[in-house]
Amino acid sequence: MIEERERTRRGDVLVIGGGIAGCFAAIKASENGADVILVDKGYAGKSGQSPYATSFMVFDPDKGHRIDDWMGYLNKTSEYLNNRYWTEVTITESYARYQDLISWGLQFSERGKTARASLAPPGLLEPQIFDSKSLSQILRKQLVKNGVQIVDRVMVTELLKQDGRIAGAVGISLDSYDLYTFNSKTTVLCVGACGFKPAGYPPLMQLTCDGESMAYRAGAEICGKEFVDTHSTRIDMPNAHGRMKVPPDLEALFGKEAGHELFGSRFNVHGNEIDIRPVEASQYIFTYLSLEIEAHEGRAPIRTEKDNEVVGGSTLGMSVRKADGLWPADEKGASNVPGLYAAGDSLGNMQNGAVYALVGSSSAGSAVTGAIAGTAAAEDARSIGRVAVGEQELDRAKQFVLAPARCRGGFSPRWVTQLLQNTMMPYFITYIKKGDRLKAALTIIEFMQEQLVPKLFARDPHELRLAHETKNMVLSAEMRLRSALFRTESRGTHYREDYPRRDDVNWLAWTKIREEQGKMRLVKVPLPKKWRPDLTLPYQERYFFRFPGE
Repeated sequence: MIEERERTRRGDVLVIGGGIAGCFAAIKASENGADVILVDKGYAGKSGQSPYATSFMVFDPDKGHRIDDWMGYLNKTSEYLNNRYWTEVTITESYARYQDLISWGLQFSERGKTARASLAPPGLLEPQIFDSKSLSQILRKQLVKNGVQIVDRVMVTELLKQDGRIAGAVGISLDSYDLYTFNSKTTVLCVGACGFKPAGYPPLMQLTCDGESMAYRAGAEICGKEFVDTHSTRIDMPNAHGRMKVPPDLEALFGKEAGHELFGSRFNVHGNEIDIRPVEASQYIFTYLSLEIEAHEGRAPIRTEKDNEVVGGSTLGMSVRKADGLWPADEKGASNVPGLYAAGDSLGNMQNGAVYALVGSSSAGSAVTGAIAGTAAAEDARSIGRVAVGEQELDRAKQFVLAPARCRGGFSPRWVTQLLQNTMMPYFITYIKKGDRLKAALTIIEFMQEQLVPKLFARDPHELRLAHETKNMVLSAEMRLRSALFRTESRGTHYREDYPRRDDVNWLAWTKIREEQGKMRLVKVPLPKKWRPDLTLPYQERYFFRFPGE
């Protein structure tokens, strides 16, 4: 029998997630006079992907950095799908957030230049380097200094809505059946990226699409999820992410090193080098999915020059940084649902477009958007009185949260998660896409949504957490497959075998997801005309890379 205790916390601003974005949101909200609660599934300060963060993009005009140069480079590198407002604000406000971190005690060191292209502006890839362990300690210390109420080891599972406005959330302890109710005037989601618990990227084990799922259920629009993250890893050390050398003849384009094992000397089963291969002047074979492409052509396994076997898919379920999450309804990180904001990887602001375009921009973007959303949430909270949640809404949320624990039998969340991974993991579903295969996978995911997810059961508090994580991951998988089907072109890290070329006439557009009458609907949002490339230029001049077969 379940014996849950109910605990209630009240504040002006509720921040969900304690990584870089969440900490900045909470600190800036408190600096603006708000009573702030920060709740985290793990430990605030070292949550999400923050332990992996080691670089911070800093734009400094005193060093000769010019915004036009940076934007020109990033617009092209992102394949023109970056939201230029959010790209520019991340760049221009990065220095202020850098100064915040210094004032809080974080020490930085400079990295040598590793420019990706001859047109890259001076200093573009000179991110400031920091120690992630020190960062977590400093962020936590600053939260305490600012009087933020910190609630660790509580998973928020459902948002509370009253009179069309988000009025807090309900969550569960990871250690007991204690039920937490958070009442707030505004809420900021900073729960990070989404993943399907891949073995190769440990931070994603706790980043299970919780924020976007509860927001979607509350009526929020979600940014399309077709642009996949393409981290690779060693098969013998799945969580190893080092830097790799770039072949000498390509140093002029990419510098001597490039991060995250994306570029480097790799060889297919025939001993031929792969990744970046020039076709002719100014044209390079598509590299983001090179491992998957080689496997698809029957040329795997892939090995490095040190004879380590490498594979893709280490970030299964994750998108290009800032390419999914809540759709920004304004320039302050607000969603389309009143009272609900987002920041960091929970905000789908398309800062990087279709490709992760700039080293250090993920951590900088999280800090910048966290500060923006936290400040806006505090200002919003000041403008309204206390928000009371009705008993009917509270009962609904509590029933939803505890349903798997009250179910006497059904399906184990571990088993359903394994089915999800088996469905989405094959390279020919998530990475090398084609309409018929996507539809086949979607049929399985829809079955899981209809028949398995409602029957998830939990035998203890740990399984109750797993049940909600599984529910959220399955919902995200449906979003990912529908987004991939919707975009009938190839661009950036989205590659369709049946549409193997960029379609600038029809697809210079973003996609967003919304719920309508219980169904998931995708909508195309055209880019502003002033942000589109000059279509009179030859195709090969508009893009750095070419897809196979072009």
